[in-house]
Amino acid sequence: MAPTSPPFANDTVHRTAGDLSNDYRARRALEEEERAQRRRVDLEEQRSDLNPPKVRIRAWEKVHGLRLPTDSTHPILEVIAGDTRLTLADVREEQQARAAESTVRR
Repeated sequence: MAPTSPPFANDTVHRTAGDLSNDYRARRALEEEERAQRRRVDLEEQRSDLNPPKVRIRAWEKVHGLRLPTDSTHPILEVIAGDTRLTLADVREEQQARAAESTVRR
């Protein structure tokens, strides 16, 4: 009778703890790289001169997880203007457009 290999000898489903740990680390590294790439794209979108102010401000909101405040004197407006390469007037104009849009919906 010919010798047989032990059960699961060639089975790739059964891995060592080290293999699983390496797979986990590789997957986490890939996920982190994908997040970093998405963030780079989002930052480029918020700064691109090809995008109108509305798109740049929405991109800024997405990156920071914040909403454009309704107060036209809020200090963050200057930060938004700088981050999006818009003027403060552009940011305030978007505020006004959103305010007018919300009153039309009511």
